[in-house]
Formats: sequence, C-alpha cells, structure tokens
Amino acid sequence: MATSLRAFVFLDSLQPQLAAHICTTCRGYFPVPYVASLFTEIAPGMAIHQIIDAALKNTRVQPATLVVERAYGMLEVHHEDRGEVRSAGEAILAHLGVAESDRMKPRIVSNTIIRAIEPMHAMILDRMRFGSLIEPGQSLFILETEPAAYAVLAANEAEKAANVRLIDVTPFGAFGRLYLAGTEADVDSAAEAAIGAIQSVTGKEKEK
Repeated sequence: MATSLRAFVFLDSLQPQLAAHICTTCRGYFPVPYVASLFTEIAPGMAIHQIIDAALKNTRVQPATLVVERAYGMLEVHHEDRGEVRSAGEAILAHLGVAESDRMKPRIVSNTIIRAIEPMHAMILDRMRFGSLIEPGQSLFILETEPAAYAVLAANEAEKAANVRLIDVTPFGAFGRLYLAGTEADVDSAAEAAIGAIQSVTGKEKEK
C-alpha cells in the first residue's frame, strides 16, 4: 500500500501553551516555547516509523510525539533552528516522493462557540482536559478538523491572536479537536484566527 501525505504542518514559533500541552501528553523530547515544529500525518499508520527514521537520520530535530494507529500515523519533531525543521520536512517529503502541495487540503468538520458555559459542563471538561482549566461563565470554542494534525495549526494561531486558555487539543485520529476558553471577545478573536489558519492551507481535495 502506498503511503499518502495527509497533513504537513510547519509551525515557525511554537506558542507557550501549545508547547506546554505537548509536554503534558508526549513521551518523547519536550519542546520549549518558540521553537520551530513540524507535524506530519500519513496513511497507513505503521509507515510513520519510516518517516521518523528519515527525519532523524538527516537532521538534528528531536521528536516529541509519535502516534501509530491502524489507519493514520502522526509525528511531531522540533528544533530551535528553523532550518533544521525545514530540512526534516524536506527529508520526509523526499522519502515519500511527494511535494508539500500533495498534502490533503484540510476542512473544518465543525466549529462551535458556547457562551457563558455552565458550571457542570465546565466541571466535565476540566476532568477530561490535558491543558488549562475552564471556569464557569467563560466562553468555549470547539473546532474539529480533518485531517487531525491541522488542529495544532489552529491552536497555535489562535494563541498568537488572543488571550485565551488552551483547554485541550487532539492532533491525531480520524478528526482533530481543539478546545479554547476565555472571555467572549477573546474567544471570538481566537476562533477567527483558528478558522482563518485552516482555510489558508493549500493542498489536494479529499477524494470522495
């Protein structure tokens, strides 16, 4: 089975909350804020081991997250030198025999803003999250993307744009999910930035 490039996401400056969230959930090398980061998602999942091998043999990047599922695989690598991360991306693309433009164009599966979240709803989310706490009365933004790895692009750009809390982000699986919270105005600004970031990505349309 040929390996297909689902997502290829270069982040020039990993924002502090997203970096902290990766540290909370990863089993590899922790990133610090403002390093460059690359998320790659491919299918089938087991082929991700060949991807990490290509990146590590050709560059000095460090891997934080390696997820292997039957359908999809996801890898994050990072380095303080953006050139190293760019070179890792080039090594991955060369291994796959594709260009960055061959990645799948992301789509927004759903996006929702809940105003003045209820206390019991906040409590349930706080039990589930790996990021910051959400407090009753705050607004909550939920974004769902396909492919999943693009959820980190939305998270990173939202954090740049507004003073919001990163509640949780899941950049692997069938769909990626992002949860952000804050004041109504900040959540509106973050949502606009997140959606705009996803819509700006070029790539190939998903085959129906």
